Amino acid sequence: MATIADVVRVIESFAPVEIQENWDNCGLCAGSPDAELTGVLVGFDCTRALIDEAVECGANMVVTHHPLIFHGLKKVDEADPVGDALIRAIRAGVAVYCAHTSADKAPGGVSWAIARRLGLENVSVLDYDAAVSSEGFGCGLGIIGDFPEALSSDRAIEKVKEAFGLPYVRCSRPSDGLIRRVAACGGAGSSLVDRARAAGAQLYLCGDVSYHHFFTPEGFMVMDIGHYESEIDIVSILFSLIQKNFPTFAVRIAQKSNNNPVFYL
Repeated sequence: MATIADVVRVIESFAPVEIQENWDNCGLCAGSPDAELTGVLVGFDCTRALIDEAVECGANMVVTHHPLIFHGLKKVDEADPVGDALIRAIRAGVAVYCAHTSADKAPGGVSWAIARRLGLENVSVLDYDAAVSSEGFGCGLGIIGDFPEALSSDRAIEKVKEAFGLPYVRCSRPSDGLIRRVAACGGAGSSLVDRARAAGAQLYLCGDVSYHHFFTPEGFMVMDIGHYESEIDIVSILFSLIQKNFPTFAVRIAQKSNNNPVFYL
């Protein structure tokens, strides 16, 4: 008999909660770890739709990237999206687990998926976290690596758009020189702009770039590929990890609720 705790152990062998950022809320936020597992649904955000889909497919555990409970709750109200999802999960007996910055910082996690999409070589951690790393386990936020060959800024932009299926991207003024050294961080990565530049990156990709970060010096570009777009690959990473370890249980990727909440109209 497998339990919720068994799935938690597998996830945390890849992305331990101990490496999360101190402001984050990774881990099991609803449900009993001792409950018998019936199935797992993996999604990006823990929404009412995700909980409903889990109930429909007979899964009593959902695993997401973004936390359901992120900021402090003073009340649990069905009129609030967070409260509504939490109430539905508890009523249905669905456990809720999230791997947020733990999966951002884990080797092979969110930013490493960006590197794979771009075909980067010589990839390493951009902002190494010595406080939570141990021998043989280096972790941190973001990655830095190289294109196999130097590209013009126009070609680099097209390569990124092709890799992520984007019709367009927000970026700083295109560089006149060639681009080979690339840094990236999934999600809201503006805090690492200076770190990327100091590490020798000629192009830095992330999501949620603010206006003032687009003022860049010659030879360095910043590109915003979107928060959702830069992190969505973690869903398939978590799915593969769980499915591999629980082959006799129904492990599914959410089909109805992995939607980008940002619309471009």
